[in-house]
Amino acid sequence: MSEYIHKSHNVSVLLYPLVFPAKYRRAVFDIDVDKALKEVCLEIEKRYDVKFLEIGTDKDHVHFLVQSVPTYSVTKLVKMIRSLTAREIFQRCPEVKKQLWGGEFWSDGYFASTVGKHGDEVRSPTT
Repeated sequence: MSEYIHKSHNVSVLLYPLVFPAKYRRAVFDIDVDKALKEVCLEIEKRYDVKFLEIGTDKDHVHFLVQSVPTYSVTKLVKMIRSLTAREIFQRCPEVKKQLWGGEFWSDGYFASTVGKHGDEVRSPTT
């Protein structure tokens, strides 16, 4: 569940659904890679102002729901998550590197959006 993040000069609740496909849309997300990815994301949370509210893997892509602070642009957030997770997955699951030649884990493209904290509330019609 998202919470307001209180900093010295601001209070925010910024939620980003992100989807990252694996390079070449390869089906690399098995149980071991899924576990490694989630472990790395927990480590990222400890070092940065980022919280992973949801992580869902399919065979060839990952869905994240990430909460962050205004100091991180979406681009900076995406670059940070992709670079840290790729490096660690290659180290923890070396068999993945054989499936993805060229040394890249993630595809160049990604999906990013924003979500409101109260986006699922029902509003009464105005007249």
